[in-house]
Amino acid sequence: MADDTVVIDDLERILLTEGQLEPQRAEELQALLGKLSLKNTISLLERLGPNRAALVLRLLPRARSYDAFDALDSAHQAELVDALGDAPITEFFGSLDPDDRVALLDELPAEIAQRLMQTLAQGQRDVTGVVLGYPKRSIGRRMSPQVPMVGLHDTVATALDRLREQAADAESIYTVPVVTSDRKLVGVTSLRTLFTADPDERVEELMSEPEYAHAADNDEETARWFLPLDYLALPIVDDSDRLVGMLTVDDAFDIVEEADNEDAARGGGAEPLQQPYLTTAVVKLVRSRIVWLGVLAVSALLTVQVLDAFEEALQAAVVLSLFIPLLTGTGGNTGNQAATTVTRALALGDVRKKDVFKVLWRELRVGALLGLLLGVAFGLLLGAIYGASIGLVLGLTLTAVCTLAASVGGIMPLLAKAIGADPAVFSNPFITTFVDATGLILYFLIARAVLGI
Repeated sequence: MADDTVVIDDLERILLTEGQLEPQRAEELQALLGKLSLKNTISLLERLGPNRAALVLRLLPRARSYDAFDALDSAHQAELVDALGDAPITEFFGSLDPDDRVALLDELPAEIAQRLMQTLAQGQRDVTGVVLGYPKRSIGRRMSPQVPMVGLHDTVATALDRLREQAADAESIYTVPVVTSDRKLVGVTSLRTLFTADPDERVEELMSEPEYAHAADNDEETARWFLPLDYLALPIVDDSDRLVGMLTVDDAFDIVEEADNEDAARGGGAEPLQQPYLTTAVVKLVRSRIVWLGVLAVSALLTVQVLDAFEEALQAAVVLSLFIPLLTGTGGNTGNQAATTVTRALALGDVRKKDVFKVLWRELRVGALLGLLLGVAFGLLLGAIYGASIGLVLGLTLTAVCTLAASVGGIMPLLAKAIGADPAVFSNPFITTFVDATGLILYFLIARAVLGI
């Protein structure tokens, strides 16, 4: 690892600080690249701009460059299209699996995508077209259509012969679907099972009930359901239960990782980046954040209006203003914790839209208990410092705010899902706005009642 780090530092120094490379420098780069593992080569490519990354790909041996290009995400690949030039990108594009080709095409302008499609051989174009035919965000868009399969009535010997013929084009051959003569999925077996069985045994005697998904199913939901099954691949069928593709476990992991990255970014009020942070232009970073910052800034005016409405109460007991950050911060954190937990449960399928009242009742109790614990602790502490009345106000307010925030935070992802919004985008900004404003209203109403101001 230490040696690789030194090599990467040397490569970055040459690639990022020097202009036109002399032939001798190119040879030095080629030698350094030969010392890197594929993983570190990919990491280097992700940190470079398109032109330098294209140079690295040209210097790599052909097989290694194909593997490295294939491992990059589609956004990086799209950036390299112009930098590589027509001939190299045609070769790289043809080396991709059909589902990876489609992911790259989705990132490109229609004219360039069409031009790349025309460079494919007819067979490659046909299988890529199958994947392109499914809607975005469907699992059909992420499957491999080149599927190894065996017949229901095949003998083991015949089945193995079929797999040998199909292996070169298949993305995975370890999970083997069993189909009828019209490609209807009836079972699955494994390569290991076939290898260890008697050659004259029938496949139908070795197969098990298949787990499968329909091509139109949502990609994230399917991937999250599939991964805990601990299979290497999942058959994908059409509406007539005919086998049309396979979802491999590595593609499922990619889907979940992409979704989690998007949720993490949007949960913080920003759009997800399509490339590494250090290679993302400053303008793109600003664009990814400005919308929600603007929304939150405007919504903060509600808090200002609340403070203005209770100005007399603040003047009568100036000490109340000291605890506003404590109350708004605690309320926001409580609500965001609840929203994050429920959003995660939604993604995993543990909670559905119809469970809204169950979630509300559960979070109501959680929030009340959290508020009671914090209210007693801070009420006693601050009461000892600022007086019993102030301690009582803060204790009651913390209990009320935590109860409200957890309840709102718990149901907000479900409401977002119900109206077709992204729970990760919709929940946290709304919670921050709502809890800040309502929390302050509760604070001043309780203060008026207790302090008589």
